[in-house]
Amino acid sequence: MEWLTENKLPIGAGAKALVDWLTDNAYWLFDGISLTLQAMIDGILWLLQTPPALVIVLLATGLAYLVQRKLSFALFVLASLLLIINQGYWEETTETLSLVIGASLVCMIVGVPLGVAAAHRPKLFAAMRPVLDLMQTIPTFVYLIPALILFGLGMVPGLIATVIFAIPAPIRLTQLGVSSTPTQLLEAGEAFGATRRQLLWKVELPYALPQIMAGLTQTIMLSLSMVVIAALVGADGLGVPTLRALNTVNIAKGFEVGIAIVLIAIILDRFFRTNTAGGQN
Repeated sequence: MEWLTENKLPIGAGAKALVDWLTDNAYWLFDGISLTLQAMIDGILWLLQTPPALVIVLLATGLAYLVQRKLSFALFVLASLLLIINQGYWEETTETLSLVIGASLVCMIVGVPLGVAAAHRPKLFAAMRPVLDLMQTIPTFVYLIPALILFGLGMVPGLIATVIFAIPAPIRLTQLGVSSTPTQLLEAGEAFGATRRQLLWKVELPYALPQIMAGLTQTIMLSLSMVVIAALVGADGLGVPTLRALNTVNIAKGFEVGIAIVLIAIILDRFFRTNTAGGQN
């Protein structure tokens, strides 16, 4: 077996050479992406942190009631956000929300069109499938390294790593929803003279809306699962106190941060689960 290990294929060396080439020749592209994503994150943070915390809490409570039409859910949102403020993690929570919202926006903007294209072109989806599998199964720390080199420390590499990990969900679910549109609906649209674009916007996307919203919910949950990993490359948010609690074996702090993350996950899941149900109706 020694001959097999002595003739090692240069996979790692090839990856390093590619990253070095990108760093030397495409730095302008990554600088532009970094500035754009950082501006988006800063804008979301400004919206969440500029008003007083209680104003944001009241707005979120009112929005929860409008979306769910249930007083119990609105009261749950109110109590959860007040508990987060009481525990002293409001600023970290808004930073985590900015990362989650930014990553979800990028995933949906890129993922939904790719899912539609994959549904209309089976060969494209066959080519994309192993790439999507790789993005979700490769250890996250592996692509944190090139993200850190190409984008530097901060929220941007954390957002990029989150997008790489989460974007397969909207692509797969959008492809599933569009490709499962009943043939009878498409034939009825064609019989009434609908163009391909009209079929997409008036038949396929409305039918696939529950799947698309499920993809959004999955993206949000996957993004929240990345907050601790994103903190390793300098991303602010609830991942920072989580890492501190881990390093100092601080059970109390770890439990407090864990509760805050769980509450945010439940709130976001309930918001968009309602929209999914509405799409099915």
